[in-house]
Amino acid sequence: MNRMGPSVWRRFSSTSSSPVFVAKPAPSKARHHVQIPDTSFPYGYSLTGVHCGVKKNPSVLDLTVILSTSSKPASAAACFTRNAFKAAPVLVCQDVLEKSAGRAHAIVTNSGCANAVTGKQGLEDAWAMVKATDTLLPKKIKSKAGEDVHGTFVMSTGVIGQNLPIAKILSGISSLVPSSLGSDFAAWERAAKAFMTTDTFPKLRARTFSLGGQTFRMAGMDKGAGMIHPNMGPPTNPAQLHATLLGCILTDAAISPQALQSALTYAVDRSFNSISVDGEMSTNDTIVVLANGAAAGEAKEIEEHDPLFPAFREELTSFAAELAQLVVRDGEGATKFVTVSVEGAPTFTDAHRVASKISTSALVKTALYGEDANWGRILAATGSVPLSTPIDPYRVNVTFVPADGSTPLPVLVRGEPELVDEVRAKEILSEEDFEIKVDLGLGSESAQYWTCDFSYEYVRINGDYRS
Repeated sequence: MNRMGPSVWRRFSSTSSSPVFVAKPAPSKARHHVQIPDTSFPYGYSLTGVHCGVKKNPSVLDLTVILSTSSKPASAAACFTRNAFKAAPVLVCQDVLEKSAGRAHAIVTNSGCANAVTGKQGLEDAWAMVKATDTLLPKKIKSKAGEDVHGTFVMSTGVIGQNLPIAKILSGISSLVPSSLGSDFAAWERAAKAFMTTDTFPKLRARTFSLGGQTFRMAGMDKGAGMIHPNMGPPTNPAQLHATLLGCILTDAAISPQALQSALTYAVDRSFNSISVDGEMSTNDTIVVLANGAAAGEAKEIEEHDPLFPAFREELTSFAAELAQLVVRDGEGATKFVTVSVEGAPTFTDAHRVASKISTSALVKTALYGEDANWGRILAATGSVPLSTPIDPYRVNVTFVPADGSTPLPVLVRGEPELVDEVRAKEILSEEDFEIKVDLGLGSESAQYWTCDFSYEYVRINGDYRS
């Protein structure tokens, strides 16, 4: 039996003419995995993905190691989940970031086990991964006081509440030699594949960009398909916006740790904190950025007051959004990729909160799956969010916007319902990509969220995730 094929469901009814609903299979996501020229990857990084035995299938990669091989320690920044049950790797990463004063030289990641809610043993295992990876590079990271400190970030993803098979992971790390790591597309692809759990394709992107007339490179990978509604921020600031999302972004530009953290916090609010598959925040969500300056020569690190900082921040934000959107496109069982744009808000926070509410509404998401232009559900979600300025219903507009550039379809104009062309609405919602645009008419601020639909396949995947 093909479990991925369409299923036929008959609604319970006392009549023999009850409608039959055909469940649509999720479209193939393979096209989102693309070949990237080797020249697009940043200088000064060596990496790989291997099988160490966390996962049962020996052909499936489950351990990623990334090393910065530049002459100086890389600047480092990170944003972490605000879930109260932070996984051991999150707690260890926060400690590494603090004690190293934002300097690092490596990232190690396992998939197949989240090492979350694992108590003292989980912390010991996470630290063991850090220490083993530190030994792969000869130079030590120094604290501000000149003491040797750890310089490796550790991440884990998979089932919560189970201990790592730490002996297998440490053996996998110690078996790595320089010749087993690389810097070409194949090496980056292996590293990205080892991040995967229920993902259907490795999420890897790279680009070149210019700052001050000089060319730099940026590459990154992330993973996630379920348990996706990140709420991440820097470890020292608990009051930001709101299977696990893990990601890393690597660049050969030179930027100070403080400026890099500022840029990442800004970028995450407009990318990874603006996606939702199922509205569930993970215990492990982590985004790490390393900037090793390998292409900067003797140039000074960019600081926040530097004229080049805004351009770098926008480049990082754009790149982070591209990576974040791949997670939504690979949402478990998803058949739609929907951009939710909220405009005319009093503040960015107001716009972001409304977009989040629409994107996580189970009623909206099931209507998206059924290709039903039930805009009343969008309004109900919008009106349930308390804003800094109360909503005036007679200023609100709602529009469905097709991705092909054809004419948008207004369904609500200044609080008055339009006579909707249901055939046209069905045409738009039957496409894989489209946009829901809500104009609140209250100000000039805006925000976007990226979300997907809820399908029968999502329920099947998560109903037997541990089996």
